[in-house]
Amino acid sequence: MGAAVLRGLGLLLAAVLTMWPAAAWAAEPVTVIPVGRAVGIKLFSDGVVVVGTSDIATDGGSVNPAKDCGLKEGDIITHINATEVDTIEEVSALLQELEDSPMSIRAIRDDKQVQLTAKAARCSADGAYKLGAWIRDSMAGIGTVTFYCPDTGAFGALGHGINDVDTALLMPLESGSILPATVAGVEKGKAGDPGQLQGVFDTDSTLGLLHANTSGGVFGVMADSGWVEGTPVAAAERSEVQPGKATILCNISGDRVEEYAIQISKVFPEREDDCRDYLIQVTDQRLLDATGGIVQGMSGSPILQNGKLVGAVTHVLVDDPTSGYGIYVGRMLQLCDN
Repeated sequence: MGAAVLRGLGLLLAAVLTMWPAAAWAAEPVTVIPVGRAVGIKLFSDGVVVVGTSDIATDGGSVNPAKDCGLKEGDIITHINATEVDTIEEVSALLQELEDSPMSIRAIRDDKQVQLTAKAARCSADGAYKLGAWIRDSMAGIGTVTFYCPDTGAFGALGHGINDVDTALLMPLESGSILPATVAGVEKGKAGDPGQLQGVFDTDSTLGLLHANTSGGVFGVMADSGWVEGTPVAAAERSEVQPGKATILCNISGDRVEEYAIQISKVFPEREDDCRDYLIQVTDQRLLDATGGIVQGMSGSPILQNGKLVGAVTHVLVDDPTSGYGIYVGRMLQLCDN
């Protein structure tokens, strides 16, 4: 199992509000509503992410200003000269305004700021000034809400972060939201291909706003509490989680949430830099028949054991879609609080 290929299950791809007081979840039992419903998730980046570079054909030959100035895949461009940039459109407009004048580029690389100088090149094909950098400013996809706290309005989803599909780096969050979604179909998982939920988003409605994109999930505040159904349950202490029978809540058809049997095969020791806390296996034949096991879009599905919320589904083993990993709920609550 340890050598198996893993795949995150979420995206096929804001205001600061009061949450739990620091470490309050650990001081006394926290009760939250396990949700298990699929949602559309939109995320807009804080800056634009460089996902690659390419040559530009000019009247004087091929050039690549982005590569020549030192821009690298994974860099997050935050400013051009003194102007903050968050969208592809903002970058393009500045390049046309500056033409071939030298410009200062401020970027984040490995959590450190770098300062670069470049000059855009005029593309002979369309006359536009370009840097030769492929950039991304947003992502969208389907995932599952894990929990909702009726006392604070806070929610957690996915159980893992939203990473750029090209660089595999965590997308820096400027703003984001969750949207109502209906699961319209399922592409069943099989060895080598984990499959996916196929969802339809209602882009005219907003269920909640995101305030954090972390390695252990996305978190925010619910705007429409009427969307959430269910009874609050206690969040389990780590010591209470044991190998054995458990269940997950999944939304694999329409907007209906059902409970399915799984097995927690192994509970791993707590590791600060690894959110894979449990090895799980789907044992419910209904879910195996419908999906083949764990599929993309199911990440965030709540895991319940002995009447308590113990965590959420996060990853599938690509060579065995009946098995995957879960994150401990306490880890998600801490991240939600930060």
